[in-house]
Amino acid sequence: MRILLVEDELHLAEALTQILKKNNYTVDTVNDGETGLDNALSNIYDLIILDIMLPKMDGITILKKLRAEGISSSVIMLTAKGEISHKVIGLDSGADDYLSKPFATEELLARIRAMSRRKGEVLLDNTLKFGDIELNTATLKLSKGDKEVKLILKESELLDLLISRKNGVTSKEIIIEKLWGFNSEVEHNHVEVYISFLRKKLLFLNSKVVINTIRGVGYVLEEKK
Repeated sequence: MRILLVEDELHLAEALTQILKKNNYTVDTVNDGETGLDNALSNIYDLIILDIMLPKMDGITILKKLRAEGISSSVIMLTAKGEISHKVIGLDSGADDYLSKPFATEELLARIRAMSRRKGEVLLDNTLKFGDIELNTATLKLSKGDKEVKLILKESELLDLLISRKNGVTSKEIIIEKLWGFNSEVEHNHVEVYISFLRKKLLFLNSKVVINTIRGVGYVLEEKK
């Protein structure tokens, strides 16, 4: 899961970034509203953690602009304690959830997991399932039955993305944007390398799940009959 954190309190932003990365989320962090909107409009984020009180542009304005542009990324608003009106406006403007400051990081992580479950992405305890395989995004372990193999973080993120887009073809451009960011200088051969790594590990597990190449278009995750 790729997360955009828009938070102007630098110490809080740094702490949350480290906690999210420790839990194997890919995180981009910005500290003002205009930059937050610019990043969010790239539409590469699965979740946006958005503070309401921001310099240059407030969180409610950002949220309204995103929804007006058809950006459907999940949004968790961060509000000052007791600001009920902000919470109501945020939810009415298209936020999916909110947290009042100060909050426990365990609660934030629980809210993120709950949001993933609502989207039908996570079964339990950070586990994704497709066909005969299960991917634990917390431990980075890919398993089939009693057999398992450890993935590196980028492999896990790539497989997570393919599972979430299992009904469609995923282009190399989308993979690069989701895994490395929209302004990344990563080239297509990086994607090919990680696809190759994943294919080898699926073969090691003797899984029926395969990553098929649609020439000139991208990749699709399928299960052999």
